[in-house]
Amino acid sequence: MSDTHAQSVAFVRKTSIPPAPAPSNAAGPVKWMRENLFATVPNAILTIVSIYVIYLILAATLPWILNGVWTTSSLAECREVLQGTTGACFSVLTERWNQLLFGFTYPSDQYWRVLVAFVLMLVALAPVLFFDLPRKLLIITGLFPFAAYWLIWGGTIFVPIVALLGVLVGYLVYARFVAQNFALGFFGGIAAALVFWYLAGFVLPYITPEDPFLLAIPSRDLGGYMLNMMLGLTCVSLSLPIGIALALGRQSSMPLIKWICIIFIEFIRGVPLITLLFVANVMLAYFFPPGSGVDLFLRVVIMITMFSSAYIAEVIRGGLAALPKGQYEAADSLGLDYPQAMRLIILPQALKISIPGIVNIAVGLFKDTTLVSVISMFDILGMIRGPILASTEWNGVYWELLGFACVVFFVVCYGISQYSQWLERRLATDHR
Repeated sequence: MSDTHAQSVAFVRKTSIPPAPAPSNAAGPVKWMRENLFATVPNAILTIVSIYVIYLILAATLPWILNGVWTTSSLAECREVLQGTTGACFSVLTERWNQLLFGFTYPSDQYWRVLVAFVLMLVALAPVLFFDLPRKLLIITGLFPFAAYWLIWGGTIFVPIVALLGVLVGYLVYARFVAQNFALGFFGGIAAALVFWYLAGFVLPYITPEDPFLLAIPSRDLGGYMLNMMLGLTCVSLSLPIGIALALGRQSSMPLIKWICIIFIEFIRGVPLITLLFVANVMLAYFFPPGSGVDLFLRVVIMITMFSSAYIAEVIRGGLAALPKGQYEAADSLGLDYPQAMRLIILPQALKISIPGIVNIAVGLFKDTTLVSVISMFDILGMIRGPILASTEWNGVYWELLGFACVVFFVVCYGISQYSQWLERRLATDHR
């Protein structure tokens, strides 16, 4: 009786059954392809068409790349080696890499100065881009522009020292008047620095040694990708604070400051950059004192900075307009004055909102530095269109040189884009 009753009781398992593996079509690559590439009939058609287009592109370019020649000294020798087969003549890159990177007149024995400046640039950018690093490293960031100028241009060290002193004078004036009005303090600091540099220009020739420690290299000898990097980094660094000041000045309660900023922004945004570059090349020198010797590089920096700062000002103004009025009222309720409210409450939020627009302008500005080739500045495109293609050895090599320019620009622009996405995630710009 007991045995029969024991057999009629349902079996109760004391341990859990191990999980069975998911079906092949519900996990792994098959699941990802089914959900992302073949979820619907239109998606499947688009995927098949895209794969076919990619196949056509790779079928046409891969043999050309893989059969490339790297060791010849001219295009004629490349064709002899290829013997009619499809292949690229990458030898132009191995022969002219120094001109593509540094220009054709920068002394080859001074390349180390540019490389040292590039390494210092990475060190100086680190505390600005990654704010978890110690704030003491910002001292290196502040000193980098003056050290880089001396390394690349050479000459007397008193020139960067005078430039640094002018910045300090401008900062003191800014700190004195910023409590009254941010725009007044900012533009007053700029005016004080310019006056100091103008007066120091009369004294500098008398203290300049005849035999400087570093060989002086004129700006006309700068070229290649180095010129694009210097223009991009300098103009983006200068246009961001100027753009912030213009955005705040446009919202200022002082009518004179407000209308000056409005007229400047609207005028610059209505003029093409290439027109401003021609103005920098032909006319801007007439606005400086006679004999001041303001070279073309500085004039181009001024014009590109003015152009980009106007666009950045509008992006930041959009970020300021996106903030609710309660943020301004909260700053007033805490008893903060205007500079404190902008520095601690308003600008941090507005800049976070404006990150995508600022990065978009920075990337576009870096690519627009290639326009300087139209005013006879031999950047990387100027080198390709000028000395390299004009030589008899490499006349006719286009895809290899332009492809190299595309790669080096893509690396920098893609890096900027990825950093901006990381920064947006880090700062939680979606206000979650």
